[in-house]
Amino acid sequence: MIGLKKGRYRAHHAQNAQDIAAAQALRARCFGVEQDKDAFDHQCTHILISRDSDGALVCCFRMMPLSGAEISRSYSAQYYALDALAAYRGKMVEMGRFCIDPDLNDPDILRAAWGAMTAYVDDNGVELLFGCSSFAGTETHDYLDAFAMLKARHLAPKRWLPRVKAPHVFRFAARLRRKPDAKKAHLGMPPLLRTYLMMGGWVSDHAVVDARMNTLHVFTGVEIRAIPAARKRVLRALLG
Repeated sequence: MIGLKKGRYRAHHAQNAQDIAAAQALRARCFGVEQDKDAFDHQCTHILISRDSDGALVCCFRMMPLSGAEISRSYSAQYYALDALAAYRGKMVEMGRFCIDPDLNDPDILRAAWGAMTAYVDDNGVELLFGCSSFAGTETHDYLDAFAMLKARHLAPKRWLPRVKAPHVFRFAARLRRKPDAKKAHLGMPPLLRTYLMMGGWVSDHAVVDARMNTLHVFTGVEIRAIPAARKRVLRALLG
């Protein structure tokens, strides 16, 4: 059971339907939709970050444990052909619906979230963490340097590479021929994806255009054993 504190915040599991409803409400607010609930919610462990002073929910995400043989029932499998990962032998978990209250800007919230994620991975012996990393909007123009950087440095190993399944995609690995501007690439990269990449993460060779959520997203995987030692020390320090 996760239960850790960072500054004014504590991380904990959702305990009941009311907790999950609060997470869904925060997600809807962050994603700019009327409501955000789906059939995957009841299959997941929901992790919440709350403010100690008043119990307000400030961050949430969900974890869905899977084996390679089960990956076709993941949220990501709606958008990506994940047949290659069906051969993955270790324990895996899909991390999704990560969001932080847009009115707050306190680094302790993110520290609590990553501490909770680390505790979950350690407690469950997870070997592969994966999910969809989202860019705001569906226009690619502002993100070309970011996508060029993903192509140059962060594509998935061929043995795990997701194939195209969604009807509308941006095949950046095939289409882009530009040398990325590192500063523009960094600015264009979603913060969550930047963190995954610092952990040695890799991405699909195409982005899915998701009109319903008004995002572009790339499949993202992090093999736990491949996380650099220095980054592992940083993550484990969050558990203290």
